[in-house]
Amino acid sequence: MPLTTVAIKSATPREKTYRLYDEKGLYLEVTLKGAKLWRWKYRFQGKEKRLAIGPYPEIGLQLARETRDKARTLLASGTDPSAQKKAQKAAVSTNIDSAFEAIAREWHSGKSRIWSVIHSKNVLDRLSRNVFPFIGQTSISDVTVPELLKLLRRIEERGANETAHRVLGNIGEVYRYAIASGKTERNIAVDIKGALQPVKKQHLAAITEPIRVGELLRMIDGYSGTLTVQSALKLAPLTFVRPGELRKALWSEIDLDVGEWRFTVTKTQTPHVVPLSRQAIVILETLRPVTAQSEYVFPNLRSRRRPMSDNAILSALRRMEIDKSEMSGHGFRAMARTILDEVLGVRPDIIEHQLAHSVRDPLGRAYNRTSHLSERKKMMQLWADYLERLKTNGNI
Repeated sequence: MPLTTVAIKSATPREKTYRLYDEKGLYLEVTLKGAKLWRWKYRFQGKEKRLAIGPYPEIGLQLARETRDKARTLLASGTDPSAQKKAQKAAVSTNIDSAFEAIAREWHSGKSRIWSVIHSKNVLDRLSRNVFPFIGQTSISDVTVPELLKLLRRIEERGANETAHRVLGNIGEVYRYAIASGKTERNIAVDIKGALQPVKKQHLAAITEPIRVGELLRMIDGYSGTLTVQSALKLAPLTFVRPGELRKALWSEIDLDVGEWRFTVTKTQTPHVVPLSRQAIVILETLRPVTAQSEYVFPNLRSRRRPMSDNAILSALRRMEIDKSEMSGHGFRAMARTILDEVLGVRPDIIEHQLAHSVRDPLGRAYNRTSHLSERKKMMQLWADYLERLKTNGNI
């Protein structure tokens, strides 16, 4: 007799797997654990075979019968239903393997072995937001130039021209990897060259929003470059001196016991004092055993007789995916000036003194290098503590 839904529902596990038969070779297999699986028994070229249809109740009795009947039609035409099912699965697998997202993730996985953790995350996040939702499931060979340009235009419409250029660069790298892997034959990203809006150059870009400052400080903490560059990155916001003054800092100018860094400002040839916070002293004490053999606090990687490259901090910011339109080496000065004034309420003249700007007394005379040094020491510690809280808590 044909199976009924009532009989199927009431079937319970037994000591051994057993079968409930329907018609024309269709049966339901009930396992020891109570799973109910549809199977169809048939013969092809003289051999008995079975086709797995699927589990009950996901596949009900009526659907199981319809699937059996379609398989019987294939069998009557001389096609093995099981072989065709395997071929269809293989085709789907091939399509998945050739999809843009699958190839991009494969490329990204290989690159992540040599990239920093932060850079790796930023690249994948960029592709996940801007590319995968639009062409991720399309075979890489089927993506068209107009499709590519359309998704880049979406990014430009947000005003993120720099991001659009970065996305195009990443897409081009994925295509080059796909060509080398034999998964496509042409890099269509090159056809977009010149079609994107140019990136507007902005000078002295700076992050001044407290939340973003906290994010930047956490990124610096996670920077995977040399200790010398990481230390310079950590000191830049704490001291907010000019980039050239930082990279040319001499150990002879720094007194960790007193907590001061004294040097001559190159721009004005005037003496200057930078009070060092507790946090700054810890960074320098950690670095000293590494670079003390050089006169420079931040020696060049190739020669300890030269200071660190003037592009080292900028390159580090770029590696952390901080756009040049968002942050520059001088940006740490603007960051401090803005937040010390607008958030922490420090007197503007104290801030200007610490920035080594020319500040004059009521009679028009320039203050000397020790002016307001006590207040500046308090300000620098206040600033360092504030940055530490931003890094830990995100916002205050």
